[in-house]
Amino acid sequence: MEITGIISGLFIGIVIGALGRLVIPGRQRIPIWLTIVIGVVAALVGTVFAALLGVADTSGIDWIELAIQVGLAALGVSLTAGIYGGRGRKNRKHLNR
Repeated sequence: MEITGIISGLFIGIVIGALGRLVIPGRQRIPIWLTIVIGVVAALVGTVFAALLGVADTSGIDWIELAIQVGLAALGVSLTAGIYGGRGRKNRKHLNR
């Protein structure tokens, strides 16, 4: 893998993660690096799903593939915010005693 592939993968992960985070209502208390990781994973898994569905290679912009990737990123951000944020609520509750 070339350095340009890694950089473009990170850039796509940032965009997909940010879009997935914007889709979820409310505030997600997860760090930005975790959003990027979720975006990169969602982009890779979404590409695989799109290939399995036969919509990965279309003429022009692959809107269906992008929708799958953003949906997976939104799901990942939501699940991670629930797990990551739940840990913070537990600690804050303990401090209020």
